[in-house]
Amino acid sequence: MPKLSTLLDEIDSGTVLLPEFQRGYVWNRDQVRGLMRSLYLGYPVGGLLMWETTSDGVSVRGSVAAAGIRQLLLDGQQRVTSMYGVVRGTPPPFFEGDATAFTGLYFNVEDEIFEFFAPTKMSGDPTWVSVTELFQNGPMAYLTRFTYQPESNTTYLNRLNQLAQVKEREFNQEKITGAGKSVDEVVDIFNKVNSGGTKLSKGDLALAKLCAQWPDARTEMRDDLDRWKKAGYDFSLDWLLRNATAVATGRALFSALDKVSAPEFEEALTSSVQYVGTFLNAVSGRLGLDHDRVLMGRYAAPVVSYLLSQHSGRFDDAAHRDKVLYWYVHTALWGRFSGSTETYLQQDYETVKRAGIDGLIAALERTRGGKLEVLPDDFEGSTRGARFYPLLYLLTRVSGARDFGSGLALKAELLGKLSSLQIHHIFPKALMRDRYDRGEINALANFCFLTQETNIQIGKRAPEEYLAEVEAKNPGVLASQWIPTDPELWKVENYLEFLAARRELLAEAAQSFLEGLRSGTGSLDEPGLQRVTVVADESDDPRTAQIRDMITELQRLGLAAPTTDAEIADPVSGRVLAVAEAFWADGLQVGQGNPVVLELDAEDADLPRLEELGYEVFTSVDALLGYVARRGEAAAGGEPTDSVVEESGNDDVLILELGRQLSDGYDRARREARYNATYFRSMLADIGPLATAKKLLASPTVSDGFADLWERGRLDLTVEAQVLDPRFAPLFSEEELDAARRRLKQFDYAG
Repeated sequence: MPKLSTLLDEIDSGTVLLPEFQRGYVWNRDQVRGLMRSLYLGYPVGGLLMWETTSDGVSVRGSVAAAGIRQLLLDGQQRVTSMYGVVRGTPPPFFEGDATAFTGLYFNVEDEIFEFFAPTKMSGDPTWVSVTELFQNGPMAYLTRFTYQPESNTTYLNRLNQLAQVKEREFNQEKITGAGKSVDEVVDIFNKVNSGGTKLSKGDLALAKLCAQWPDARTEMRDDLDRWKKAGYDFSLDWLLRNATAVATGRALFSALDKVSAPEFEEALTSSVQYVGTFLNAVSGRLGLDHDRVLMGRYAAPVVSYLLSQHSGRFDDAAHRDKVLYWYVHTALWGRFSGSTETYLQQDYETVKRAGIDGLIAALERTRGGKLEVLPDDFEGSTRGARFYPLLYLLTRVSGARDFGSGLALKAELLGKLSSLQIHHIFPKALMRDRYDRGEINALANFCFLTQETNIQIGKRAPEEYLAEVEAKNPGVLASQWIPTDPELWKVENYLEFLAARRELLAEAAQSFLEGLRSGTGSLDEPGLQRVTVVADESDDPRTAQIRDMITELQRLGLAAPTTDAEIADPVSGRVLAVAEAFWADGLQVGQGNPVVLELDAEDADLPRLEELGYEVFTSVDALLGYVARRGEAAAGGEPTDSVVEESGNDDVLILELGRQLSDGYDRARREARYNATYFRSMLADIGPLATAKKLLASPTVSDGFADLWERGRLDLTVEAQVLDPRFAPLFSEEELDAARRRLKQFDYAG
């Protein structure tokens, strides 16, 4: 059984490597803390599985590879990478992931706990020791560090020595040997022993076999993905592989690559990258869909790649291009690839081969009852995750929509330095929240796009005030944005009638433009639309701020970034189940756990079906963060994670009074604002009023209660407002009181 120190040396020498078919590093900080705690306490942490081979045909990750016998790490990558990163202070040569997950780990010699560096907590406190520095310098470097506390000096040094001895820990190691083992056999073994670890997708498995013949396949594909990402489009490796598979085989299943040689795949990949580029140029230049947020139906791209492969890699002419774009937009609007993707892809590949783009359009028409038509009701959705949000953006870009302030068309080449656009609520949310629900306020028909400068100038003015001025200054500008010109419809009390009228105008504009694409009136030589930047400025909305801050906090913890405003469709029927505020398709940690959905409008989603499909569904930010905290605590070995402990002593009377005030606020919220703060009530019961208030003030996000009470115009009932009562000032630090003031000021509470 090799020691940890030996294992790390073998990684440095290139004897221990990582097979290319494994995904990258996905652990978070809590898992790293839990591993180091177990190692320190001598708990079991599991063995390792190695594939011992002399084959040079096995693709490995990392630039260092020794000659002769090599050990390929099959099971234990996350643990080995974490130990290497903490001990060496740098990632191993085969590393691919986020190194902050193991950077800056500290050990407290007094409490024997592990935490990551926090300046305000650790600076100037000698009981916190950098774990990496300890491994590099040894315990003897700390002989004089604790002389200020002679009675504990020996104890502290013994604990540091115990931690340093982790490098001498022996690991059980099983090996797969035999020169005859193929990559396919080993991948199969990997999947069986790794049932609780990071899963391989079907694309990973297909690529693993190709990498045995073409070691640089993944690197080439990652480079392509990185290049597109810099251009504003974020695609997955599986998505690119689908395009290459279509070009190489005309088949939708990745298993079709079994019969494709490495040179054939390399050629198909090169071609598919060119075809995707041609497609994106058309989507951006002709439709104005110039960034990832508005890119519709991306799984139509493999069909377009296959179609281009049948047409010498290019569109025949402008009419051909526009017909392809017509089909593409309609596949996105009607969720063509939201259900059984591989089934529909295969059907469309066969249609392309038999009847080209006209056949694709005819097939899509049959699925829609004989006609592809945009109707006013199609714009009834809300939030930027709805399918028709990209269509609204598309119309803005291609149809000459003009800025309310300057009167200029919203095209980058005309706007110059003002080419950053913002989403504008025609009826400001601040005027609406006491009359209409969130879905109505965030209706697509209440959105338009303006320059940042104009959006700031309008601010929260009522439409009946500013729309008349806009039209007087720049006649025709309202019509260019499909805004009804009847002043009666600009009144807040007539908002629902305004939405209905604008949906009519939007549907008419969309149908006209799309039919123009089908008839082929464009030119391949026409100048394309230049890219603009869209900035969503919704700082006046605590729900938006809450979600944004939640995502920042989860990424700080090493968890994956979600897709926001994500449409989730039923894989069987294609029916939209939810437009989630946040969606982690591959789990909070990529490849680990089930998909996670945050859906704050539970009444508008099919939650039972989502749960039936295996999604973990949360209907509040507080609940999701609580789940993450509990999971993190379990992963870290049950250590406390910045929990707030109730205080007592001379402030008992004040704490009792605070409890009465918070309970009264809870009752008034139910009675006066129709808000039932069940989560808050349970916190009061579990940890007491002072700890509850401190925990909410310390949270990086506003609470569900704060966001909901803001929507009801009752910030006076929030914990933040209540703790600012001068009576309770002695219970809180100035930082905590400042946090309460900042939060209330941010959302315009003047009480």
